[in-house]
Amino acid sequence: MSHDVKHDIESGGTVLGIEFGSTRIKAVLIGKDHTPIASGSHDWENSYVNQIWTYSLEDIWKGLQNSYRKMADDVKSKYGVALRTVGAIGFSGMMHGYMAFDEAGALLVPFRTWRNNITEQASKELSELFRFHIPQRWSIAHLYQAILNREEHVSRIHFQTTLAGYIHWKLTGQKVLGVGEASGVFPIDIHTKKYNAEMIDQFNDLVASRNLPWKLEEILPSVLVAGESAGALTEEGAKLLDVSGELQAGIPLCPPEGDAGTGMVATNSVAKRTGNISAGTSVFAMVVLEKELSKAYEEIDLVTTPAGSLVAMAHSNNCSSDLNAWVGLFDEFTKAMGLSFDADRLYGTLFNLALQGDADCGGLLAYGYLSGEHMTHFEEGRPLFVRSSDSNFNLANFMRVHLYTALGALKIGMDILLKQEAVKLDEILGHGGLFKTAGVGQKIMAGALNVPVSVMETAGEGGAWGIALLASYLIRKSDDESLDEYLDRKVFAGKAGTSVSPDPKDVEGFEVFMQRYIKGLAIERAAVDYLQ
Repeated sequence: MSHDVKHDIESGGTVLGIEFGSTRIKAVLIGKDHTPIASGSHDWENSYVNQIWTYSLEDIWKGLQNSYRKMADDVKSKYGVALRTVGAIGFSGMMHGYMAFDEAGALLVPFRTWRNNITEQASKELSELFRFHIPQRWSIAHLYQAILNREEHVSRIHFQTTLAGYIHWKLTGQKVLGVGEASGVFPIDIHTKKYNAEMIDQFNDLVASRNLPWKLEEILPSVLVAGESAGALTEEGAKLLDVSGELQAGIPLCPPEGDAGTGMVATNSVAKRTGNISAGTSVFAMVVLEKELSKAYEEIDLVTTPAGSLVAMAHSNNCSSDLNAWVGLFDEFTKAMGLSFDADRLYGTLFNLALQGDADCGGLLAYGYLSGEHMTHFEEGRPLFVRSSDSNFNLANFMRVHLYTALGALKIGMDILLKQEAVKLDEILGHGGLFKTAGVGQKIMAGALNVPVSVMETAGEGGAWGIALLASYLIRKSDDESLDEYLDRKVFAGKAGTSVSPDPKDVEGFEVFMQRYIKGLAIERAAVDYLQ
């Protein structure tokens, strides 16, 4: 095996994926069988400068070069050879945000990340104009807000892109985005797989009175779908990526993608009627649609897969943080009693106990709102536990209600899709911390959504692996092989996973709980108003 891998490394049979996450930049090198053979990562943090969440260009390049160097060192230490070439490269990053450049390629204002909620007016006006929900974090909302604010730099914009698009441009000279990433910049026409031309015209008409020296289509990157060539690593790009100078130019690149798209690829959730749920500090579900929704919903974002299929995204700001805090309290109690258990045993015991609780949590109610929750229109949150005097108050129900409420806000968004829009889902794939205790998170999620929930062993590989798979698809797909076919046949075939079907009692119990949850939002509102 090691000899084969060594030969693949020397002959360029490997593929590299690098993803810029919000706290970590990760580089993953995969072999011909799509499994990781080396990796390197670099931790970084955003800065809050002049009321803007940002990362400096210096931090971007330092992080990229460091993660690449650590991966290349990993190759050297494991296989005894220098990494001089790979078969293909892919970059992905946090979606949305705002990076605007002048004619000379200089950044006009510091990078504004997706985390900035400073575009409320733009988001509202564009959503009404397009009759299409434009969230505050989308790139077009940032651009229009800058226009509304009469920011001096707007007239000098020559090119606007995202973080992944910026890296790709500097390494290849190509001003392009993968369609999944582009769908968080501006709405996509799912028939043409390009920006929606009618909405581009509407935007240009909207800002015509400003007499700007550009039209929107002139400053946005071109849109490519998975499998299309997105250029090659230039001599200059090779030196930027690998400061040692060992990496050779000419390596093909796949279109740069967003972290939502790479998450779909890494969980094999790009085919219609599939989806994935990431459940940790926050929780979001991505559902691949068979047709467009009947109308725009404030609770639902519409993006695409890297192949251009329409995806509905329901996102909740709060998931497991308050649940983790309660487990931490039980940990304190066990230590006070002179006992000590590791985290896996503590979580495993308490989570499995939840399965013995009443299907509707015995009348208990909780909200894990550590922060605001847009799905239920809260700007701030107050974690809250409340019960009536005749509720069935025991530890099983207490744990169960905190697992239920971790998914409460998400369910409101998912009910729009599954009930109001009658979206069909064959299964949804779960990943993230909530699913770590075998079977429990899956069973609760299946009951919440009334859909089978699967968890795969590979779900922990993450977005850097996902973008490496997209780069692999670029060079290894056969004629007319779709992305979902490639993933099914060549990447995930034979991979172990477990599926849990919804229990009718759980489904019914969750519906009863949700009636209590929605009615009780007035209690949460009072807590926000009166508890400082």
